[in-house]
Amino acid sequence: MPAPVPPGAPAPPSADDILIAAETARAGGDTSRYPTTLNARERLAVLLDEGSFVEDGLLAGTLPADGVITGVGTVEGRPVAVIAHDFGVKAGSWGELTCEKQIRILERADRDLLPVYYLVDSAGGRLTEQMGFFPGRRGASKIFQLQVALSGRVPQLCCLHGPSAAGGAYMPAFTDWVGMVEGRASMFLASPRVAEKVTGERTTEREMGGARMHAEVSGCGDSVFDEDWQAIAAARLLLDYLPDDWTQRPAVVEPREPEEQDWTGVIPTDPVTGYDVIEVIDRLVDAGTFFEIKPDWAQEIVVGLARLEGRVVGLVANQPETRSGAIHVDSADKAARFISWCDAFNIPLVFLQDVPGFMVGVAVERQGIIRHGAKLITAMASAEVPKFSVILRKAYAAGFYAMCAPGFEPRATIALPSAFIGAMGPEASVNAVYARKIADIADEDERAAFVTARVDEHRAEINLLRMASDLVVDTVVPGEELRAELAVRLRHADGWTRSAPRRHHPVSPV
Repeated sequence: MPAPVPPGAPAPPSADDILIAAETARAGGDTSRYPTTLNARERLAVLLDEGSFVEDGLLAGTLPADGVITGVGTVEGRPVAVIAHDFGVKAGSWGELTCEKQIRILERADRDLLPVYYLVDSAGGRLTEQMGFFPGRRGASKIFQLQVALSGRVPQLCCLHGPSAAGGAYMPAFTDWVGMVEGRASMFLASPRVAEKVTGERTTEREMGGARMHAEVSGCGDSVFDEDWQAIAAARLLLDYLPDDWTQRPAVVEPREPEEQDWTGVIPTDPVTGYDVIEVIDRLVDAGTFFEIKPDWAQEIVVGLARLEGRVVGLVANQPETRSGAIHVDSADKAARFISWCDAFNIPLVFLQDVPGFMVGVAVERQGIIRHGAKLITAMASAEVPKFSVILRKAYAAGFYAMCAPGFEPRATIALPSAFIGAMGPEASVNAVYARKIADIADEDERAAFVTARVDEHRAEINLLRMASDLVVDTVVPGEELRAELAVRLRHADGWTRSAPRRHHPVSPV
């Protein structure tokens, strides 16, 4: 028999009480202030296959699910771990049990090698529970430690639906991709109110940490969406390009024909005329499969995932219509991170070169263009996935190196017939070598004739046929044959393996 309840003691909860508590927890917090915004469970319903979600820690604490929903479900039949902040429960803030729930699901993701989805909408830590979330071994710092441990082991994809404030702003920062919802999503280490007290600056949430700012200026966000469901749909789609974990490779699917096949006039013959490299990508990859990463940031370089005859590839392409495709500080970082991501998840890389080199000048030198460029070259040189380098038009100076020159062991260097490779363009080279001689020629026509003759000599000595005969270039194909050339080379590279470790890891430039 159960022990009698002492007089005046509270009665234990009945089975009905427990069921009511569970229903209350599932109802979540009050989100009526945001009638057009999906609540946390509605977001999960969009993300996960119907009926697949198994929740942990529903009755944690005294608040509904303690402000965070965690568990496992499936996306297109693939098991994934999920963390979804409930902005209706104390603005999605973190307490001791909020942290513990997130830690437990990340530990499971690490143990079972599950991709992780983060549906972030949190005002940060609960200052009333500092001892619970801040200093201890199972607080917020443990969450970040686990995210770093998972990096490169499983995909981590973040939909940022609302704020991600203070230390919590690092949760999106440690993920592979961040889709932000315009008008609600924000990331900042201190609120505008705190920033004003510390620095005297007056600003707004949107200006300091809004979706557009992070997607276009800071690079902390990847893409901006108008609605919650759009960000979630993109995150679902992105998983299709990725394996479940670092030991696997992306699935191969039925190929599609490219969107465009006519190459007429796509790449101008004049090396300084701009064009949109997306037009080239549309002629190479399966129709509708190009998933661009960070499209609004550092637009002089284009990176993204696509399928080429059903196989997933990572594309790194100079963008001649923006800053002539020269590599700047941010674009070096953008490409370096993308290359590292592809290498982590066994995705072959295709480099599309039309590059005048790295940007030069006082401003970029002060910004550290050398160390940022070194970061790009380190990521590219360290990647062991199959790499293919395509020279579309020009490949000059250290830009040629950074975009996977032959010395960095691409499986092949392929050139279009109009390609030119050199330490600099012919005109610039002649002006550098003969600067004094050119300056000494007083007659304008004579000077122009001298320069033209030297340029012609340069082109006769350094040309594509010479590059091919010296094994700099492996093959030359017209644009119409480039897709087929890459496709067959990708098939032949299917059996690639990684080398035995030679050291723990290189030391990356800052």
